[in-house]
Amino acid sequence: MYIFEEVAAQAITHLKKQDKTGAYDKLDTLHAFSAQLTQDLQAISHDLHFSVTVMPPRMITDRAEVDQEAMRRNYLNRARRSNYGFRKLEILPGNVGYLDLRQFADASIGGPTAIAAMNYLAGCESIIIDLRSNGGGSPSMIGVISSYFFDKPTHLNDFYTRSSDSTQEFWTHAEVQGPRLTDTPLYILTGARTFSAAEEFSYNFRNLKRATLVGETTGGGAHPVSRMQYPQHGVSMSLPSGRAINPITGTNWEGVGVKPHIEVPAREALDRAYAEALDQILTDTEDEVQKRQLQWVLEGLQAKEVRLSPGQQSAFSGTFGPRRIWAEKGQMFYQRGSGATLRLTHMGNDHFDLEGLDSFRIRFERSADGKVTTLVGRYDEGREEANPRNE
Repeated sequence: MYIFEEVAAQAITHLKKQDKTGAYDKLDTLHAFSAQLTQDLQAISHDLHFSVTVMPPRMITDRAEVDQEAMRRNYLNRARRSNYGFRKLEILPGNVGYLDLRQFADASIGGPTAIAAMNYLAGCESIIIDLRSNGGGSPSMIGVISSYFFDKPTHLNDFYTRSSDSTQEFWTHAEVQGPRLTDTPLYILTGARTFSAAEEFSYNFRNLKRATLVGETTGGGAHPVSRMQYPQHGVSMSLPSGRAINPITGTNWEGVGVKPHIEVPAREALDRAYAEALDQILTDTEDEVQKRQLQWVLEGLQAKEVRLSPGQQSAFSGTFGPRRIWAEKGQMFYQRGSGATLRLTHMGNDHFDLEGLDSFRIRFERSADGKVTTLVGRYDEGREEANPRNE
């Protein structure tokens, strides 16, 4: 069943040689044995989908067949508990949508959640889909999500299956529930843990020139798998039985991964994509109010926290009109009147951000001799309020 017959033959020869030379004799647990089999299979195939794993205890029996209905119930419960992969959904300041997607659940069960998510993002001026921790899943979900970004049926990918010598085509849907996002800029975040179906999604959009990929090159697993169950032995096998064929490149990402347009460490990918999105919106808009707000968001995004010494903290501490600044246990705090106490973050050049407030910041002005004399409250629409230090 393995997609490449000659590789399968080489793998069989290698396993038999390992067994004959006693490579498995001292492996005294099923986990250790499975791990060694996986290592040996991948040493020949270089295929990260080719693996042997220990089955859950409840699935291990003395029979050669598994309870398929029990397996399906288990899958459905796990998918539901993980919200079908939709980990986080929010609108970032500047009207940039963000979706943290951890798996591509089958559309037959996760479709309604996907539709709700895409409709939630419909009013955004740019969208970021985070696949840095997405290990894959079903092409059916890829089809549902992808359909919102194209105005007509678009050929996404093909899968060839060796056992049937057949090829199945995958296209976007002719209809979607809710508005399409065909003109909305899209950024896809990738990393080394982006794998399988998440790589297909990234590869499709890269080759269709419909998204900007930001982050690291992906894991490099392009072969769809058949799941072989051996409950009487307590193990299952992930057996790659097909290969992806992109309609544009004629090939896939197996072993090489998907390379992003903008290469940055995965941990920095969100900030970089967010800044790119804001820059593009700022370039496109002619609304002066929106421009000021976008510049405000970019200022906060690009600022880096600067640590202050006790002496520097003391220089800013004091009462400025109704506003009070003080230091406590190495942190600086702000309070207006009897309002909430908010932690301050120094952004450099006597500017401070306030934890929990997106639309208000403060900066300090100094006298000619360097003493802090005035606190200026700044609002995202451009308004400022100056409060001299109280004597």
